Amino acid sequence: MGAAVIAALSAGATVSALAADGAKFMPDKSLPGGTWESIAKKLPDWSGLWEVTFGGAVTAGRPEQPAFTPAYEAKYKAYAAKQKAGKIQDTPAANCVPPGMPGIMTQPYPIEFLFTPGKVTIMIEAYSQWRQIFTDGRKNPTDPDLTFNGHSIGHWEGNTLVADTIGFTTETPLGMSYGMHHSTKMHIVERFHTTSPDVMEVDTTITDPDALTKPYVSKRLYGRHKDWTLAEYECQQNNRNFVDANGKAGIDFKQ
Repeated sequence: MGAAVIAALSAGATVSALAADGAKFMPDKSLPGGTWESIAKKLPDWSGLWEVTFGGAVTAGRPEQPAFTPAYEAKYKAYAAKQKAGKIQDTPAANCVPPGMPGIMTQPYPIEFLFTPGKVTIMIEAYSQWRQIFTDGRKNPTDPDLTFNGHSIGHWEGNTLVADTIGFTTETPLGMSYGMHHSTKMHIVERFHTTSPDVMEVDTTITDPDALTKPYVSKRLYGRHKDWTLAEYECQQNNRNFVDANGKAGIDFKQ
């Protein structure tokens, strides 16, 4: 049998398998937000744009740092040593690589929530990113593609949106430093709810059996701006930063 025929048959089998998997799942329209009518009557009004408000945005006192396992603590110390020695002078963000989760949710740029039946989409101005949180009753995949923002499912507990996210590429940092690594087993649960009409609290719990000895918990506040609109974010435009093969940062002044 020719290679082209085998490839065609394999592709057909894959499509059939995907179709079969899709047929097994039917969105539950009875769940909160499952229909347009339900969105209008049962979900909270999160219109407008929301922005992290620094200073009081995190849990009182110095934010707790991740409690790493010995193996990941060693990775972090090795990164910090290279950085101190000047061997790492730049981060992927300087070259327009988005931070991924959880960092994308703490950028000093606004976000917007879009409600559609069975899904909450978070539009993020920073790096022109977005997140999809499926609230239609589906489960997270057992073998997800590893992406920057992961795969999210969610459900409503009254006016609180609970988002459960897995499937992260290890290219993203767990904390504020790019030396804070995590494994592919990182699991993030977020609870979104408003504490007043124009203040939203997001409680985030991160677990990772390979990288952390205990859950990493944080709390942030977002302020609402009802008259704002998302702006275009083009990181690559006029970007003059580069990193050479040895990791040394520089600027191309010829551009």
